[in-house]
Amino acid sequence: MRKIIGLLSFLLIAATAAFCDDYPKHEIRAVWLTTIYGLDWPQRYAIDDNSRKIQQQELRTMLDKLQDAHFNTVFVQTRLRGDVIYNSDIEPFAKVFTGKYGAMPGYDPLAFVIEECHKRGMECHAFFVTFPVGTTKIVDEQGEYSVVKRNPQLCLKYKDEWYLDPGIPETADYILSLVKEVVSRYDIDGIQFDYVRYPGRIFPDDESYAKYGNGASREEWRRENINRLMSAVNNCVKESKPYVQVSSSPVGKYRKSPDTPNASWTAYDDVYQDPKAWFESGAQDMVVPMMYYRANDFYPFVESWVKQAKTRNIVAGLGAYRLNSKEGDWKLEDITEQIDYVRNHGMNGCAFFRARFVVDNEKGIFTALKNNSFRYPAQLPPLTWMKDEKQPDAPNEIRVARNGRSLRLSWDKPADNKDYTYTVYYSVKDSLDTSKAQSILATGLRNNELTFLVDGNSERGYLFAVTASDRYRSESLHSYETFYYYSDYEK
Repeated sequence: MRKIIGLLSFLLIAATAAFCDDYPKHEIRAVWLTTIYGLDWPQRYAIDDNSRKIQQQELRTMLDKLQDAHFNTVFVQTRLRGDVIYNSDIEPFAKVFTGKYGAMPGYDPLAFVIEECHKRGMECHAFFVTFPVGTTKIVDEQGEYSVVKRNPQLCLKYKDEWYLDPGIPETADYILSLVKEVVSRYDIDGIQFDYVRYPGRIFPDDESYAKYGNGASREEWRRENINRLMSAVNNCVKESKPYVQVSSSPVGKYRKSPDTPNASWTAYDDVYQDPKAWFESGAQDMVVPMMYYRANDFYPFVESWVKQAKTRNIVAGLGAYRLNSKEGDWKLEDITEQIDYVRNHGMNGCAFFRARFVVDNEKGIFTALKNNSFRYPAQLPPLTWMKDEKQPDAPNEIRVARNGRSLRLSWDKPADNKDYTYTVYYSVKDSLDTSKAQSILATGLRNNELTFLVDGNSERGYLFAVTASDRYRSESLHSYETFYYYSDYEK
């Protein structure tokens, strides 16, 4: 049996400490890991074996920090501007990894990110820049590999940027071909669409509107073009792997309303996104609006997004980059107060743009998340609408073996094991409450063992239990509890 041991170091809470009820057991805690221009990763080219190892270690270091702050989801930019971070039969490999389009760095970055996320108990979702395919400079650099050169009938130029035309039916077929590649070849947990919108009210689609508009207003026709794409993507993904989630990151303000009559640059009114229709048709499992605003441009829209989601996941995209002095110079409290607000108003979590600002601790954001907002691990919310099956069988009880200051926990996988992940619970009291986030020692584990460091100056009894979760995040009952007494002295 292959064994990968995760080493977790943590400070145990004293038995007399009162548990705080403000920490959710289920919550999505995500970052967007942006690869275009190497904004988050990679920071340098891989041109030989040594630089390849350095490039890979950059990612591992970022993910280690995110794990340390109890993040559980990474949205990795997989399609940039008509180029991708995997070995595609359709589009060129991104130059950001080697300095040259089409040149791989000696490994498959997408497979690598997925594997490293899964090792750390995180889901990995591939996010696609949907319609933009590059500036004139990018298109010229890509040369014959560019979609503009290979499929000019699908593309339009607006200002200095090239776009796939959403109004041409074959555009959806082209995007679906990329989705099929990723879903069929990789153990991905989700597909997410960014820039699945028109660049604004002005867009040179007169020809496609005249050909395919069928008497609808241009506004409704444009929304329906995106609606059809979202439904087609969802059907395609679920036919192949029904547990893979489909999501999008629309503009952060939903639409004008009596409460927000002066809202500008809204998803529905200005860029023709209709997330309510996506939810109602079942085309989306999660929507992550990019809510990179403050005050009246943020708080009134939280409730409007929650209303659209019904039972599906709605996650606030928060602008960690706004903390930077050149990007808004926000105060740390601007972000932490937003986290508290969305928790208290029905959203299912937060996603931060971008990962680099979090791990580099811009204005103390990483410290605040690790020590306060994300103090305890959180399970991902169950995907209840995606399956109607019995919950997994519970694992057998945990075995404990001591090795110096470490305890090694191990357990047998359930007899019906179907690619399960595991959550380990613990308590230093005489009872174990698995409904509390504070009881989670680790979650998202893909192997049936865990090693962690213990406070060597303390004698203490521990209760341990473990549960199994399937790909739909349906959790089993917990195992029988295991009691272990840790002491420096034999008794």
